[in-house]
Amino acid sequence: MMKEGVSSSVLENVYKAEERLKNVVVKTPLAVNNNLSAIYGANINFKREDLQRVRSYKIRGAYNKMATMSGDELSKGVVCASAGNHAQGVAFACQKMKVKGTIFMPLPTPGQKLEQVKMFGGGYIDVILYGDTFDAAKDAAMRFCKDHNSVFIHPFDDPAIIEGQATTALEILEQAEGVVDYLFVPIGGGGLAAGICTVFQHLSPQTKIIGVEPSAAASMKKALEKGKPVLLEKISRFVDGAAVQQVGDLTFERCKNILYDMAAVDEGLVCETILSLYNKDAIVVEPAGALSVAALEKYREEIKGKNVVCIISGSNNDITRMEEIKEKALLYAGLKHYFLVRFPQRPGALKTFVMDVLGPDDDITYFEYTQKNSKEKGIAVVGIALKQNKDFTPLIDKMKQYDFFVNYLNNDPSLMNLLI
Repeated sequence: MMKEGVSSSVLENVYKAEERLKNVVVKTPLAVNNNLSAIYGANINFKREDLQRVRSYKIRGAYNKMATMSGDELSKGVVCASAGNHAQGVAFACQKMKVKGTIFMPLPTPGQKLEQVKMFGGGYIDVILYGDTFDAAKDAAMRFCKDHNSVFIHPFDDPAIIEGQATTALEILEQAEGVVDYLFVPIGGGGLAAGICTVFQHLSPQTKIIGVEPSAAASMKKALEKGKPVLLEKISRFVDGAAVQQVGDLTFERCKNILYDMAAVDEGLVCETILSLYNKDAIVVEPAGALSVAALEKYREEIKGKNVVCIISGSNNDITRMEEIKEKALLYAGLKHYFLVRFPQRPGALKTFVMDVLGPDDDITYFEYTQKNSKEKGIAVVGIALKQNKDFTPLIDKMKQYDFFVNYLNNDPSLMNLLI
């Protein structure tokens, strides 16, 4: 039985979008990942949207939207707000279609993403940096549209955007060998997921579609719980490609009866997945691009022996983020710990700590200490990396035995923000 959802006329619009995009987008590969297939005892395939022209699927929706606009609308210019991938898709479309575009981006946007947007847009776009967040940039973009009578290209909550993203699903079904049993799709505002649901509802209703969000920005999960999109008061921006406070009204309606399940993934697990994909498969992904793969562990038993597709949504990762990614991965794995340590202000105290407290495989990775002449004992902030997380309890016990232990910092978010 077909699940309640969108009409077949919407599917026809997706086929029209596919025709518009055939000479614009890359038909990205659907490739078996042998490593994960062996680990999970399943046929794990990656839909490699990270290999798209702008290194994410966003080009599909942006170009399709602009291709459906009238000449009069395009002559007034287009406007978008984005922290990265959507901006690159719009910039590419502006240059390809020779349309003037104005792109609003938050002030903290990494230089690499700014340069990519300017490169794809060439002389057809202006980039305006505004505000500290995407929401501030979006508000400025909407005011600009009103003042200049321009058209706003929404990053997700627009039928033409969704239909463009849905062409990813047509490719998956064309490329897949046999029935797709499980499909893992990352969700931010929900444009890609809505497109996937649109196609699979009609062409492969037996496929179980699992949406994946960062646990610190789980806006679709909250919307499904409440029965409508709701604004999350606070989210983490780390998984920037999926850090959305509220999913779209239209994307929610398209997804709500089709999604089989929602998975929320910890940022640390996302970071572990990024490093694993790089080290084992030489695949470079951004945090949002790792979401679908990071969710596999939760469904280990369910997917055994099944045909599984994970959409790798993008690879626009700034190299300057890698140290933070490594740190978050180690913290999540229980291999990196920070302490306040009490050192007697006498010669040999540090030697005692190293020789008698640390285990043979423990390594000091951070040390900050200031000697104060009026104190018998001084406090240091010490970061320690372990080879195995089972070494944590013996380390704590030894620190207390030798009266070095003051406090454990990993569980204090405000202090950890200063260290990472």
